[in-house]
Amino acid sequence: MRAAAVIIVLLAGTAAEARGFRAEIVRTAHGIPHITAPDFAGLGYGVAYAYGQDNLCLLAEEFATVEGTRSLHFGPAGSATLGFQTVDNVSSDVFFRSTLDLPALKAQWRRAGARERDLFTGFAAGWNRLLRDLGPARVPEACRGKPWVRPITTDDLLRLNEKQMLLAGSLVFAPAIANAAPPSGQTALNIDIPTEMGLGSNGWAFGADSTANGRGLVVGNPHFPWFGSARFWQMHTTVPGMLDVMGVGIGGTPFPSLGFNKHVAWTHTVTAARHFTIHALTLDAADPMTYIVDGRPEKMTAQTISVPVPAGAQPITRTVYASRFGPMVMAPAAGLGWSKTTAYALKEANRGNQRGLTAWLGIATARSTADIRQAVETTLGIPWVNTIAADSAGNALLADVTAVPNVSADQIKACATPLSPRVAARFVLLDGSKSSCDWTAAKGTPVAGLMPATDQAVFARRDWVANSNDSYWLTTPKAPATPLSPILGSSQTVRTLRTRSGLLEIERNLAAGKMTPETAKTMAFANKSLAAELALPALITLAESDPALGPAATALKGWDQRFDNSSRGAFLFHHIWMAAQNIPGLWATPFSVADPVNTPHTLVTSGEQSTKLKAIIAKAMADVRQAGFALDAPWGDVQWAPRGGEKIAIHGGEGDHGVLNVQRSMAVPGGLNPVHGTSYIQVVTFDETGPVADAVLSYSQSTDPASPWYGDQTRQYSAKQWNRLPFTKAEIAATQVGEVLRLRE
Repeated sequence: MRAAAVIIVLLAGTAAEARGFRAEIVRTAHGIPHITAPDFAGLGYGVAYAYGQDNLCLLAEEFATVEGTRSLHFGPAGSATLGFQTVDNVSSDVFFRSTLDLPALKAQWRRAGARERDLFTGFAAGWNRLLRDLGPARVPEACRGKPWVRPITTDDLLRLNEKQMLLAGSLVFAPAIANAAPPSGQTALNIDIPTEMGLGSNGWAFGADSTANGRGLVVGNPHFPWFGSARFWQMHTTVPGMLDVMGVGIGGTPFPSLGFNKHVAWTHTVTAARHFTIHALTLDAADPMTYIVDGRPEKMTAQTISVPVPAGAQPITRTVYASRFGPMVMAPAAGLGWSKTTAYALKEANRGNQRGLTAWLGIATARSTADIRQAVETTLGIPWVNTIAADSAGNALLADVTAVPNVSADQIKACATPLSPRVAARFVLLDGSKSSCDWTAAKGTPVAGLMPATDQAVFARRDWVANSNDSYWLTTPKAPATPLSPILGSSQTVRTLRTRSGLLEIERNLAAGKMTPETAKTMAFANKSLAAELALPALITLAESDPALGPAATALKGWDQRFDNSSRGAFLFHHIWMAAQNIPGLWATPFSVADPVNTPHTLVTSGEQSTKLKAIIAKAMADVRQAGFALDAPWGDVQWAPRGGEKIAIHGGEGDHGVLNVQRSMAVPGGLNPVHGTSYIQVVTFDETGPVADAVLSYSQSTDPASPWYGDQTRQYSAKQWNRLPFTKAEIAATQVGEVLRLRE
């Protein structure tokens, strides 16, 4: 038996040598790894090893989540964060076990390109190598000895990739899918669908006509979570002669999905387009499991899902139902019930989307914005983000081209149900009883039913483009876009205060001179509030008219209308505006399609509005004091990030306040802690030799409290400090930290 084991080990070693995984990892300041490999398998190998050094527990838990074993490892009574909602572990497990079709994913993967397959194969090998090198005793304390810290295969990466593709669609409906049941089997449910994903971002690209150096300049400011697998991680990846790109990726990404190379820089913002449709099914009166399409009955499918739980307990079983369109969904709070006459199904554009890796490889190796556009348009693989880019020649691009259902404005109108208008702001609801209401197949798309790139929004300019998660319509105020299908987002409607703030700040700064990196960095961290600019004078006047509100008036008069760490009175305004912004008829001057950047404006403070606003101000005063703060407390005393025993002041505020540098926080004893917002922010331009990039990662590179890179960049972000990123061999050597790590097997 012992001899057989030795033979197996020797054979395994021989097979590993035959694969030839090799990588070199050089760390520079703040723990940024520069990973070089002779091929894509070695690159994935090195990336996984370096990522695991910084965030092993985080990604190990994510592998358990997408495997559908959270109930087993963390208990059925626990919960998971899926996207930006908390979901019980059982529903999470049911969702992933039913939705992620591993045999289909593996079949697609076998047809993928060699580079893509090698990246995943190498990543799995690199992760497993790290676990072997650490051994059980050196796994980080947070997950040491946990059974879910385990070797992986490419199956785990396929599941993880699918989950990321579904983030703006099916994942939002995870509880609604896991708990959908016909009337006879229903339990009491109050499931709703989040009104928004929670993901956001600002992305600006300036072309030669707008920059001082006549080259492209990109400002990337993604607003992503501070916790979980969607945290960004910085890296520089090189396969000599084939790939040389620096930037960030989220957990499991084998090369940067946002960043720059020698010729181009790019960022992403979450698009307003919808990547799924909901179909209203007309049910057979005698059988709620049968629905009618074009007058003919079709039977739903039923899949029994078994969820393993800790030893000694029987697995939990659930039945998940599906139609020709996709899984049934049930969210009564959103109007999606399952009665004897009507039920609802979800059809997902990103299901099985393994084209994303190919699209991002095309972007990462691009030499111009034209190359980026081609990569995005031909693959339709970008799942749910705009692509905003500029190149060294001074071209700027915004491509709102993603995997979108091909449904036109006319089709949406013709296929509307009585419920459709009431849910239109949240999703597109179509009549499922007519086959003509299904997605339209178009020539040239990689998957039938996707909208061709020619019907989506692309802007190639030499001045500038911008997006802050509103639709394509006002990419630049100089040239509002022609309205497209509503599934791509609204047009000729009011823009958010954050969108308006970005457009105003760009125009104001360009009026003072052409854009430079220093100007862009100042804009990004200015923390100005457009809500305050529009409303504060009227609010102060209103507060001064009531002696009881005098202290609020004094605090607001002393506020600098920013959310800097030193800004006094920002917390009071935060409480006021969170409530005041929802008052109907708030503005005296309504939105005008002829002046969308400056309207609506002028706060109404008379009559009934006066009474409402005074009550809001009074409550805000009480809330600030109840939280233990003075009305003029510095914002940095209120909003802070814990790092060990340290409280690091965090500037930035709510996007709803018209603040570009977004930070959304949760209330904790002693103030607010950021949970979502500015994450990795980069300002990239070019000189005659290549990229010139400044960046900072707000929450730092590692989630391990024992790491030296657990809070260093958080302190930098707090102080509005930037890092010049080393890109060339000489720059890397000059800022190297520690020894070179050479891996081979």
